[in-house]
Amino acid sequence: MNTPSTDRPRAGWRQVPRDLGYLLPGLPIAIASFTVMVTGFALGAGLFVLAFLGLIVWITMFAAARGFAIAERARVAAMEGRPVGPAHHRSPTGSGLGRLFGYLRDPLAWREWGFGILILPIRCFTWSMTIAWAAAALGGTTYVLWEWSLPRNDADNETLAELIGMGDGRLADVALTTTIGLVFLSTLPYVLRALAVTESSLVWGMLTNETAALRARTDELSRSREAVVQAEADTLRRVERDIHDGPQQRLVRLTMDLESAQRRFDEDPDTARPLLEGAVMQTKEALAELRAVSRGIAPPILTDRGLAAALAAATARCPVPTTLDVAVDRLPTALENAAYFVVTEALTNVAKHSDAARCHVSVLRVGNSVHVQVTDDGRGGAHLGKGHGLAGLADRLAGVDGRLDIASPPGGGTTISADLPIPATSTT
Repeated sequence: MNTPSTDRPRAGWRQVPRDLGYLLPGLPIAIASFTVMVTGFALGAGLFVLAFLGLIVWITMFAAARGFAIAERARVAAMEGRPVGPAHHRSPTGSGLGRLFGYLRDPLAWREWGFGILILPIRCFTWSMTIAWAAAALGGTTYVLWEWSLPRNDADNETLAELIGMGDGRLADVALTTTIGLVFLSTLPYVLRALAVTESSLVWGMLTNETAALRARTDELSRSREAVVQAEADTLRRVERDIHDGPQQRLVRLTMDLESAQRRFDEDPDTARPLLEGAVMQTKEALAELRAVSRGIAPPILTDRGLAAALAAATARCPVPTTLDVAVDRLPTALENAAYFVVTEALTNVAKHSDAARCHVSVLRVGNSVHVQVTDDGRGGAHLGKGHGLAGLADRLAGVDGRLDIASPPGGGTTISADLPIPATSTT
């Protein structure tokens, strides 16, 4: 992550247009932000006793401060050619009046407000220095072109050359002024860079908060980890229930049939034969149910042949006619598992609840993410509420920073979409 002191542009003539483009508009922006911040704070403080109207004024003031801060970060980013950030705002919690007061507990909001006030005196200096240095450089180096237009009839109007004793001729005046202009011109890139760094350092220091952003990211990862752990626990309970209700019961019956056939085999082979045939049937059904359970966890075809082959097998098993469009290569294992889980859970929902006649599955790579979409023409009404088959999808995707979206209006079919970011370290 960039920091204020790394990868800064160096002083040079190629950087001068960017520095000027940043410094020259600075003073008008600073005047506007100073006016809004001071007026908003004073007005809000005065109106606080009037049914908390001042709170609304302050929230509006903080919103304006955030807008100025966004503009400043964008201007510095354009000048330095790198993103400026992170800038993490604390999200307000609660409801009603407590939520409104939550906006006042955001440290970055107060720093943005303070920046809007502090930047004015600093820019009064940097803007004045920019104008003065640029004017001296441009005016001095071009003095020979416009010197003739200056009035010289007044005997008391002495040139700089005359004041320092270099003589009273026009040649001495032009030579001295041009030399001074060249000095200002040669130092202009360095002075502009120093003035721009002064302002940008304040932006980096007051309008970014890497520590808070990292802390928020840590909290988010902790919540994601808890969600994934809960999703895995739910999956294990579901697998345990499926095994108990299916293969385990069939294996119990198989054992009973085999024991019964064993007792009757010597005395009455004709009676034992149907029991053996039933046992064979129970074995086949138990194996089929075990395969179905294993496919819900991680099918071998996914590991051996990849996501496209696994999804082709999953859509082939769906009782609703399903078309498949897969346009991705091999992905990291976690992403392939997540995409497979999304599709299989969505197809299960289609088969059990949608009353759909057609279904379409697409898995496409869009930029640096994988977009998974399952669409049917059923009755709609699907949601992520507890007790529904789709409840664990969002938790499962949280482990890979995925995002889930469900559009299912009543009578309008269901579209389940998932965006799975591809890690930067992935080479696929």
